[in-house]
Amino acid sequence: MTSLVLEPGTVVPLGVLIDRVWGPALPSDATGALATYASRLRRLIAAACAEHSDAVVIHHLAGGYRLDCDPEAIDLHRARRLVRLGRQADSDELALAYLSQALDLTADLPLSGLTGSWATHVRDQLVRERLDIALERFDIELRLGRCTEIVPELLDLAAQHPLAEHVLSALMRALCAAGRPAEALDHYAQLRGRLAEELGCEPAPQLQDLFRGILRQAPELFATTTVEAAQALVPAVASPRGAWPVPAQLPIDARGFAGRHRELEQLTQLAESAAGPGLVAITGMAGIGKSALAVHWAHRIPDRFPDGQLYVNLRGFDPAGRPVEPAAAVRGFLDALGLQPGRVPADAEAQYALYRSLLAGRRMLVLLDNASDAEQVRPLLPGAGGAMVLITSRNRLTPLVATEGAHPLSLDLLSTEDSRKLLAARLGAARVAAEPDAVDTIIGDCARLPLALAIAAARAAQSDGLPLAALAADIHDTGRRLDTLDGGDPASQVRAVLSWSYATLSPPAARLFRLLGHHPGPDISAAATSSLAGCPPGQAVPLLIELTRASLIAEHTPGRFLWHDLLRAYATELAAQDPEPERRAALIRLLDHYTHTADTAARLLYPQRSAPSIAQPQSGISPEGLADPGQALTWFTAEHAVLMAAVDHAVANGFDFHVWQLAWALDDFLDRRGHWHDKVAVQQAAVAAAGRLADPSAQARAHRLLAVSHTRLGRFDDADAHLQHALDLTTQTGDLTGQAATHHHHAMLRDRQGRYSEGLDHARQALELYSAAGSQRGQALGLNAVGWAHARLGDHQQALIDCKQALALHEALGEHYGQASTWDSLGYAYDHLGQHSEAVTCYDHALELYVSLGHRHGEADTLSRLGDSHYSAGNPRGAQTAWQQALTVFDELEHPNADQLRTKLATLDRPPNAHLR
Repeated sequence: MTSLVLEPGTVVPLGVLIDRVWGPALPSDATGALATYASRLRRLIAAACAEHSDAVVIHHLAGGYRLDCDPEAIDLHRARRLVRLGRQADSDELALAYLSQALDLTADLPLSGLTGSWATHVRDQLVRERLDIALERFDIELRLGRCTEIVPELLDLAAQHPLAEHVLSALMRALCAAGRPAEALDHYAQLRGRLAEELGCEPAPQLQDLFRGILRQAPELFATTTVEAAQALVPAVASPRGAWPVPAQLPIDARGFAGRHRELEQLTQLAESAAGPGLVAITGMAGIGKSALAVHWAHRIPDRFPDGQLYVNLRGFDPAGRPVEPAAAVRGFLDALGLQPGRVPADAEAQYALYRSLLAGRRMLVLLDNASDAEQVRPLLPGAGGAMVLITSRNRLTPLVATEGAHPLSLDLLSTEDSRKLLAARLGAARVAAEPDAVDTIIGDCARLPLALAIAAARAAQSDGLPLAALAADIHDTGRRLDTLDGGDPASQVRAVLSWSYATLSPPAARLFRLLGHHPGPDISAAATSSLAGCPPGQAVPLLIELTRASLIAEHTPGRFLWHDLLRAYATELAAQDPEPERRAALIRLLDHYTHTADTAARLLYPQRSAPSIAQPQSGISPEGLADPGQALTWFTAEHAVLMAAVDHAVANGFDFHVWQLAWALDDFLDRRGHWHDKVAVQQAAVAAAGRLADPSAQARAHRLLAVSHTRLGRFDDADAHLQHALDLTTQTGDLTGQAATHHHHAMLRDRQGRYSEGLDHARQALELYSAAGSQRGQALGLNAVGWAHARLGDHQQALIDCKQALALHEALGEHYGQASTWDSLGYAYDHLGQHSEAVTCYDHALELYVSLGHRHGEADTLSRLGDSHYSAGNPRGAQTAWQQALTVFDELEHPNADQLRTKLATLDRPPNAHLR
C-alpha cells in the first residue's frame, strides 16, 4: 500500500511492486501473493470508507496496480502542496504558515515500519526533503527577526545531522543574530574536528568564510539566507557527506537467485572486517553468475554503504565493440558524483586523481562489472580507505591479486541442490516437485551452469502446459554439446544453450537476432531495428516482442532493447555465417539510419547552422520521424552512447563518409550539452576519416569543430593548431567561405584568451573574406564579430555602428539566429555605455528570438547579461530574476557558467559599483 500511496494515479508495474515488497526474499508465487494483499486492502478500504466507496480505489491493470484517490487525503502530498503554496506566497508570514503546516504533516519518521533497500532509500529521500523545508522555514524566521526562537530547533537538527554543513551554517547565523557568536564559533570547531576525524577533510570554503566573518564581526554575512547558504555549500570537488549526491547505480537484482551462500558470507565478512581488503575480484567462466552474485549481494547490504553505489559494465569481453576505456568510465562516475561536465579536468590522469579524491573517506561500493584485465581496472580503483570495490571478470586478474592485494573469489558450478532451488524460484516449487526425475535430467544436461539453467527455466515458463519431461527430452538431445560447458573458450560454452531459444524463433525473428550482432551500441531502439532489418517499423516490433519472449533480448526501457554480452557473442557468431554482402548491407543501413536521423535532429535543434548536403537514404531505411526540437533533443539524449559507438564502428569498418557526417550532426548537441570530451573524440575521428577520403572541405570543417572543443576545454594551443590546419586547407583549395569561418573561430578563441586586439584582427579578416565570397549571411556574422571585438576592447560606440549594420543584414535575410546574437551584442555595448534602458530592450529582443528558436544556450547567455544590466542600473530585483532564470537553463545544460551565476546571486547585497563579469 505504501508504494501505491507514494504514487497515486500512477500505474506501478508488477515487477517494481514485487521488488519493493519482498526484495531478495522472493516467495515462490509473488504475483499471486500480491493479488491477495491487494484484495485484503480493498476490503479494509471498503470498511473504512463505507460512505465514500469511490474515494479510494485500487485498480489491477495489465501492467500493475494503481491507487486512485484525492492526493489531499495523503499527508505527504498535502504537505508538498503546502510547500508549493509557501514558495509562491506574497508575504513571509503567509509562507511561514504554509511551511509550518507542511512540517507538522511530515513530523513522523516516514516508512518507519518497513525494511529493505527500497524503503531505506525512500525514507532517506523524505528525511532530506523535510530537512530542506525546515531550512526554508528558518530562512523566513531569520528575516522576521525570530532568531532566538529557532536556535533550539537548529541545535536539535545539528545533533541529528552532525556532518551537514548547511545545517551548521544556519545555526551559526542564528546564534550570531541572537548575540551568541562565541557559541557559533564553538560549533564550527566541533564540526571541523569531526570532519577531520571521520572524513579527513576541512569544512567547505563557504563555511570557512562564514567562520572568518564571525571572527571579524562582519554582519553582512549573516544576511545570507540559509537556503542560499545550503546551495553554496556544494563545492566543486569535496564536500561533507550530507551535501553529496548518493548514487544508486546498481542494476536490478536477479529474480530467483539461489545458492552461493559461502560466497555471500565471504563478501559480508570482507565488508565488515576493518583489516580485510577493500578489493574483491570475482572470477569464473562465462555464464557462471559473477555479475548476478555481485549485484545480489550489493542489494542485500545497502546500509553498509550509505554514500551510495557506483556501477559500470566495462564490456571487457564484448565481441561487438571495444572494452570501455577507463577514462570513459571515470567520467561517468564523476557525473554520478555530482560533477558537471565543465568541471571535469581535460587530462585523463587529472580525472582519475579527482575521482580518487571524491571517494576518499566515503563509505561506497564500486562495482566494476565484466572487466577485461587488470590494466582496465587499475585507474578506477580508489586510493584511500572507505570504499569497497567488487570486480567481475572472466580473466583471473592475477596481477591485481599479486600487486594490489585483491581478495580472489573464484566461482564454480552450482551444487545440484542449489540448481534445483534456482529452477523452483523461476518455475514454482510445486511444478518442480511434481517431476523430480525430469528436473534432475535438466540439471545434469545444463551442467549446473546458472545461465543454462535460467534459459531452460525461461523456456519452461513460456510453456506452462508443457511437461518438464518433454523439455528435459529436448535438452537431452544436445547433451553431448552441453558436456563441453566445463572448459574451452567461454564464448563457445553457451552456444548449445542459446541455440534452444534461437531454434524456437520464426525465420524473420531469427534473422533479426543475427543482425543484432552487428549493432555496436549498448542498446537499440525499435526504429533503428527496422532500418537494420530493412523492414517497415510495423514488421520489426512483433519480431522484437518475439525475441523478448524468448529471453534473447530485454526491453529495459519502453522502446529500447538490450542483450547480455554472451547473447551478443552468439548473435555475432551466427551472423558470420550469413553472406558477406548481406552483412555489409545491414551495417550500411544501420549507419545510414543514425546518420540521417542525426542530421534531421541537428537541423531541427539548430536550423541556423549551415550543414553539408547528405545523400538520400537507401531503400529499407526508416529514419525516425522527428517533428520538433523537443523530440530531436530527446532522441539525441537517448542515443548519445549509441551514436558514439556508431562513430567507432564506422571507423573500424572503413565507412569514412559516415564518420564525418555523424560527427558533423552530433557537434552542436555535444557542444551545447557540455560533452566536450566526446566532441573531441568524434571530431578527431572525423579529421582522420576526411583525410582518408582526401576531402579537404570535410577535413577543414572537422579541424574547426575540433578547435572549438579544445577552446571549451581551455586547450588553447591545441585549438590554435587545428585552426591553422583548417586555414591551410581552405587556403589551398581557395575556399573563401571556409577561410572566413576559420578566422571567425579564431576570433572566438582569442576572445576566450582575453586577446581582444588579435580577436578583432581575425574578425576583420573573416568579414573581408565573407564579402569576397559574396556571402551576405557571412558578412552579417563578420560585422557582428567585429562589433563584439570592439565592445570587448571598450570602443562601444564603434561596436554599435558595426552591430547595427549586422542587424540590418540579418533582418533582410530573415536570419533569426543572427538577429538574436546581434541584439545580444548591442545590449552589451549599450550596457557598458551606461544606457541600461536601451540595453534591456536589446536583450529582450534577443531573448524573444532565442526562445522562439529553442536555443537554450543563447537564451541563458543573454539572460545572464540582462541580469548584469539590471544590476548596473541599480535594479537588484530585476537582476535576481534574470540571473535565476539563466541559472536554471545553465543547470539544465550542465554548463560551467552556472557556478558564475551562483556567485552573482550570492553578491546581490553588495552595491553595484562594478560589473560582475
